[in-house]
Amino acid sequence: MQAVRFSRRSLLTLAGGAAATVAAASVWTRSRQLRHGAGIHAAAEGAWRSTGGQLEVDLVAKDTAVAIPGGPARALTYNGLLPGPVLEVNPGDAVRIRLHNRLDQPTNLHYHGLHIPPGGTADNVFLNVAPGASQTYDFTVPADHPAGTFYYHPHRHGTVADQVFGGLGGVLIVRGELDRIPEVQAAQEQVLFLKDLPAGNDGTGRGMGMGMMLGREGPVLTVNGQVAPELSVPAGGLLRLRIVNGSNARFWRLALDDHPFHLIATDGGALEAPVELEELLLAPGERAEVLVQANRGGGRYRLLNLPYVRVRGGMMGGMAPGRGMSMGPRGGMGMGRGPGAGFGPGSASEPQGQLSIATLSYAGSVDPLPLPQRLLPVEPLPEPVRTRRFELNHGMAPGQGMVFLINGRPYDHHRTDTRVRLGDTEDWDVVNTGVMDHPFHVHINPFQVISRDGTPEPVRAWKDVVLVRPGETVRIRTRFADFPGRTVFHCHIFDHEELGMMGNLEIDA
Repeated sequence: MQAVRFSRRSLLTLAGGAAATVAAASVWTRSRQLRHGAGIHAAAEGAWRSTGGQLEVDLVAKDTAVAIPGGPARALTYNGLLPGPVLEVNPGDAVRIRLHNRLDQPTNLHYHGLHIPPGGTADNVFLNVAPGASQTYDFTVPADHPAGTFYYHPHRHGTVADQVFGGLGGVLIVRGELDRIPEVQAAQEQVLFLKDLPAGNDGTGRGMGMGMMLGREGPVLTVNGQVAPELSVPAGGLLRLRIVNGSNARFWRLALDDHPFHLIATDGGALEAPVELEELLLAPGERAEVLVQANRGGGRYRLLNLPYVRVRGGMMGGMAPGRGMSMGPRGGMGMGRGPGAGFGPGSASEPQGQLSIATLSYAGSVDPLPLPQRLLPVEPLPEPVRTRRFELNHGMAPGQGMVFLINGRPYDHHRTDTRVRLGDTEDWDVVNTGVMDHPFHVHINPFQVISRDGTPEPVRAWKDVVLVRPGETVRIRTRFADFPGRTVFHCHIFDHEELGMMGNLEIDA
């Protein structure tokens, strides 16, 4: 089926009313504490860790009563937790997860970022778990799997956006070599699962009409299921934050009062050395690990979410041309005023306002702990055997209405869009010819960002989500290692995925 693409002018006209509605609906909440409602608890009560080389858990997806200031009366949860329980494994572990669907929609599970088989009962996003049914997932974490912060969430096409927006998601940690670096091991560790929720009584946010075109954002911002929680670290200490953007469409642009972030890991694992950042931008599905040095004077410091414009061309603010990634005032990665990598401010015409989403205070003291000077090698991938082009845009399709497109086509479950060969290394040029930001995600195999608009990426890192801004071409390089089978690539704004911005990838043995 051939889709009709929107011109820039027609899209802006169509979306203008929706943008105004979304902006008018934003009601910020500044309450300090989560009040526990029936059946909901803080996920920080503890991780479920593997023992004896095995992790075996039950996850029950269900609608749960919650009490969050300004938030919905109900949310979608795993085991009554918002977010779901933290799962912690080691390389080589055998994992068995029994998913029980107590929702009124079909669902399934995706182990976002894990390098495991795409078929059978491993990371098979084509499984369908009907309401009232159960599904057992069995897989083994590869013995050479990198340490990192990963993310589990539903991925059943047709229901994923509603379910993630409604609350489903959780953190999956793989321990390993990064955790054994002495300076990292000495740090106090804290998971931050960032999730926006709808206001009012509808925890799913269904039926929001044109809001789906932009990608639905909720006005209630939570950190580990809490509104503005309190964090603490001893003076002189190091705080290791594992940060996950578990939102349907919201971008989180983070800054900490009077403290830089020292980035030590991205989606797929460790960097070669820490990178100092004034700000950290995470698109949906992205993760980052940062160290914070508690080396300021006593007091309380706000963790801020700063404004970010993810639709260009006047719909929700403008975007001046710029140079992309640049060295910030402290020598860390920053962003020019224009297209660039996902670390730092992204718009020259931003809405006013910022929100404190958590507070950090010093409690007690320790002898000052140093930052690591070196982390782990990030080996370059071999030269590619071929280069492919993936164009991201939007348009109208007969009988479907608004659709989001990859290479001019909306998603078709039965079609194979890209066929690759196991063991090959490829470059993919991901080109955004629309007016909205699109975070591009590839399942199973992580990639390295090679360049943006022909400019080489200054820091080598393992990623599985990359932000592609309007007018930008991002080249990524990946090797299809270890596992043949069928999987997907897509925009990680789930409303855009549901509206067609996804493709099927076949990895042939």
